[in-house]
Amino acid sequence: MNIELLQAAADSNQWRAIFPEVALGCLALALLALEIMLPKSQHKVIPGVAIVGQLALLIGLLVNFNSPYFGTDTFNGLISHTRDGQFMRVFFLASSLLVSLLATVSLAKQKMPRIEFYAITLVISGAMMLLAQSNHFVMLFVALETVTVGFYILVSYFRANPLSLEAGLKYLIMGALSSGLLLFGIVLLYGVAGNPLLPGHVANGMSFPALQNFLAANPDNFLASLGILLVLSGVAFKIGGFPFQIWVPDVYQGAPTPVTAFLAVASKAAGFAILLTLVTTAFAPYASLTIPVLTVMAGATLIFGNIAALTQHNVKRLIGLSGVSHAGFLLMGVVAAMTVPATTGAVYFYLFVYLIASFAVFGVMAHVAGDNDAEQELDHYSGLAKQHPFLGLVLAIGLGSLAGIPPLAGFMGKLFVFIDAFKAELYPLLAIAVIGVVTSIYYYFGWIKSAFFDTWRAPLLEGEADDRPAVTAVRWPLGFALSILAISTIVLGFYQFCLGEWFLNR
Repeated sequence: MNIELLQAAADSNQWRAIFPEVALGCLALALLALEIMLPKSQHKVIPGVAIVGQLALLIGLLVNFNSPYFGTDTFNGLISHTRDGQFMRVFFLASSLLVSLLATVSLAKQKMPRIEFYAITLVISGAMMLLAQSNHFVMLFVALETVTVGFYILVSYFRANPLSLEAGLKYLIMGALSSGLLLFGIVLLYGVAGNPLLPGHVANGMSFPALQNFLAANPDNFLASLGILLVLSGVAFKIGGFPFQIWVPDVYQGAPTPVTAFLAVASKAAGFAILLTLVTTAFAPYASLTIPVLTVMAGATLIFGNIAALTQHNVKRLIGLSGVSHAGFLLMGVVAAMTVPATTGAVYFYLFVYLIASFAVFGVMAHVAGDNDAEQELDHYSGLAKQHPFLGLVLAIGLGSLAGIPPLAGFMGKLFVFIDAFKAELYPLLAIAVIGVVTSIYYYFGWIKSAFFDTWRAPLLEGEADDRPAVTAVRWPLGFALSILAISTIVLGFYQFCLGEWFLNR
């Protein structure tokens, strides 16, 4: 009998279904092997191997987007294969590729090991892909901790910079706290679901479908409610939702610019992917609890993010706090999705346009940043558009999209979420969101103003040098990527192609 159970478990392990994740792990190991085998003079080709490998895998995923495993569970129910999960795979792989391109600029300014950066980035991306397809709390926790541990290293990667070390320490402490809350919540849910004295108890309370059935049979259980709140708190740390966003500005400032981009886009998207999965499956019977909690969190996140960003002069802190406000918009979409299921598509579309706009901005930041990556001030962008028109144009398009200015893609992303929130009758939250959009225009356009106009600076004293870092010349691989991002931001504002059909017509 035991042999038959083991055979059944082995038959469920469809390794071809997770080929992209396995390929990323193998590519990460290949980079480390190349570092050992190649002479040091040839190590400069290894980042190219990482970039080409990710690009080939991304193209393969897009060509074979319609996986034969859609609608099935593999690895004994740990992973559920859906079209949304496949989209998030493409999302994380594209993010990883863009982070690797940004790293070619940022790492060149530092005397740090480089190959390990690309290897860790690949491992984190693979873990995020598994996280977005989780159908079981064991897979969720293992994948999430793999991502978090990888970021512990990357955030403090510039170890010669005190601000980077400080950011790494703060992220470690806050990440450990969030993991503790999440694990405590999972344990409570597992324990209460397995209680034989309760109706509908299940032996496998870690499985999302099984837990959903148990919660439906026990609608007012206190321990289950507490477990759900703790799990939501753990996820809120990852997305930067209020009141768990306190780590964001310091960590975003101290982390290397490519890592900040990775945190701001991919890590946030991973949190929202799993949050959507939880509230629409496992926690769906407790909508009377999750909707009010997430509604209050969304409103507070919008208010805090926009107000805190108004006074920032360091652009990494500004982009971090503005990202908190974007988390508020996305949380509003998550709340709406619990009553209007089609809103899930609007949330994914928002994440996509947020990716292309954010990486356009971070691409410019990587070129403007000097040796001290943490010190990136608005003054450093003074006259950027005049001296470097391409970078100025890309920055204006990216920031305009993040601000939600028509006809850029960011405006359409916000519009779709707003429409579904209106259908869900989230009127107070909509009012806060509209005020948030208006408020964000101030700090986004303040950044654009710095880039397109020469701001006043105190005259330099005799013998005093200009403290602004020199702008790095744009090389063709990253320049081509920035062009694609800027063009996509404009085009998607006018026409959403098949994305609109897939995301919005559900």
